[in-house]
Amino acid sequence: MQSLNSPAGVDLNSLIWKTGTTLTRAIIGSGHRTIQCSINFSTNQTTGKSFGSGHTSGTRYEWQSACSILAGKVESQQQNTADDAAAVNGHATLDLVPVEQQSTPIRKALSIADLSPSPMHGQKLRVAYQGVPGAYSEAAAGKAYPGCEAIPCDQFEVAFQTVELWIADRAVLPVENSLGGSIHRNYDLLLRHRLHIVGEVQLPVHHCLLTLPGVRKEYLTRVISHPQALAQCEQSLTKLGLNVIREAVDDTAGAAEYIAANKLLDTAAIASARAAELYGMQILADGIQDDHNNVTRFVMLAREPIIPRIDRPFKTSIVFAHDEGTSVLFKVLSAFAFRDISLTKIESRPHRHRPIRLADDANGGVAKHFEYIFYVDFEASMADVRAQNALAEVQEFTSFLRVLGSYPMDMTPWSPSSSAAVE
Repeated sequence: MQSLNSPAGVDLNSLIWKTGTTLTRAIIGSGHRTIQCSINFSTNQTTGKSFGSGHTSGTRYEWQSACSILAGKVESQQQNTADDAAAVNGHATLDLVPVEQQSTPIRKALSIADLSPSPMHGQKLRVAYQGVPGAYSEAAAGKAYPGCEAIPCDQFEVAFQTVELWIADRAVLPVENSLGGSIHRNYDLLLRHRLHIVGEVQLPVHHCLLTLPGVRKEYLTRVISHPQALAQCEQSLTKLGLNVIREAVDDTAGAAEYIAANKLLDTAAIASARAAELYGMQILADGIQDDHNNVTRFVMLAREPIIPRIDRPFKTSIVFAHDEGTSVLFKVLSAFAFRDISLTKIESRPHRHRPIRLADDANGGVAKHFEYIFYVDFEASMADVRAQNALAEVQEFTSFLRVLGSYPMDMTPWSPSSSAAVE
């Protein structure tokens, strides 16, 4: 499976429905591969079927099938020919076959299948994650949706877009680690995009030091991995006597893939045992995280929210801001405290559209204050009257309030010794 990417100058929104035209689009993907999707969206009564939002095409599932075929093999619109495409991750390029159009498709009656919703939680789904096969995010996707088809994406934002454009059904993305803290990029993307949190999964992280077969630690001059992985193994690397350069890359499994592809004998990667298996590397040191209680929390994202319930522990995530800065933060938090609702997370991020607020100080000068947006997780379902009343009160003190999702808490027991099995 090739990872999805979004090169400069190309908009994945080219997948969005167009009415009254014949749509032929090159979809963007990792490496340089092109597939043409040709689908007639004519509003002529003799062509296609209407469904849902009023768009006209073949059946809904024909469109979803076409997107599924395109998902892992998309390419830049600026590419002139498939012959110019370079191999990706060591795999040869594909010979592409254009999709044939039916000139006058037969109009059929709608069936129950045309009106059925997306696959339900836990069924066979296409789940987007950031990284390459062997990444911890892939393991989290498998834990969240056993038996799913995991779709690797080269950027967090691409994973959001694959769900928004119906290429994937869900996305599983990390938001915080017990050692490294919050993944701020994904908090910003949660606000920028309109996906809903429908669940969470906590994954024990078990780091390994990987090298090419036969390499000894005395040969090493560099260790590469994701910045969080490097930070989580800092003390262990020192104890191993490795006086090496630490270099950050996009993801852990990608570091292992890079070393294997370039046959780097002086470089090691911090990644999972599964990455070692996939890319033919040896495990030079096992379990090198500084703290063995190392857990990453992932959220599961979907186009539609789930219906909150009260028959099991739920968590709700919100984001809010106020025009007058942080002065109302105490009032907002009191709305939960007075109703005995526990907060599990509070995160502040700079206000992108209003980073600085100017105000007159007591001496007649101008004071500059930073503006923030606040993310809060609390242990209650939106079906709980306490949560509804708390948010009604919060809304009185804030200029902006949005519920990112109300979803079941991950109550799965875990231990450091079980982390290898998860990967």
